[in-house]
Amino acid sequence: MPQTPDGTKPIVIKKYANRRLYNTESSTYITLETLSEMVREGRDFEVFDAKTGEDITRAVLTQIIVEEESKVGQAMLPTNFLRQLIGLYGNNMQGVVPRFLEQAMSQFSRQQSQMRAAMQQTMGNFIPPGMEEIGRQNMAMMERAMSLFSPFGAQGEASAAGADDHGAAEEIETLRAEVERLQAELAALRARAPKRA
Repeated sequence: MPQTPDGTKPIVIKKYANRRLYNTESSTYITLETLSEMVREGRDFEVFDAKTGEDITRAVLTQIIVEEESKVGQAMLPTNFLRQLIGLYGNNMQGVVPRFLEQAMSQFSRQQSQMRAAMQQTMGNFIPPGMEEIGRQNMAMMERAMSLFSPFGAQGEASAAGADDHGAAEEIETLRAEVERLQAELAALRARAPKRA
């Protein structure tokens, strides 16, 4: 069994015919929601069919995404992106897509970390009202990141390879502009905030 980056082995989850999931580490039955929380906490796991021993991790992760997307107000994947992704199955680009998706999401995570660090540096300990707006802006950035997948539909493999560098530069510029806009908003909020005695 492969090890995680920190040297530990992934938690083994067994899926039974009755669709129940069994966590062999805690010796308890768990739900898809539990697995979803484990992903968010960065805990690595592998799911095996209890009868055949087949690794079904990918199928279970896909099922978690379907569950999350079905929750009202939780949908994150744009319809057009899903259509493009489905259209790539069986396409000669199918072998390139997984690596591209991994790189795009890694890049997005790095940029989120950079933006978070910039926001913390700018804001210090002051948290103004209306911070939920930042959550909405993060979702908009996620949709922009997903738009990086469009080169597959129209321009072919060569442009897809070049899109990564060009897309990164564009996204960094967008993030810089976003941080500057947020800094201006923050300055305005600080100016309006009541002075402490």
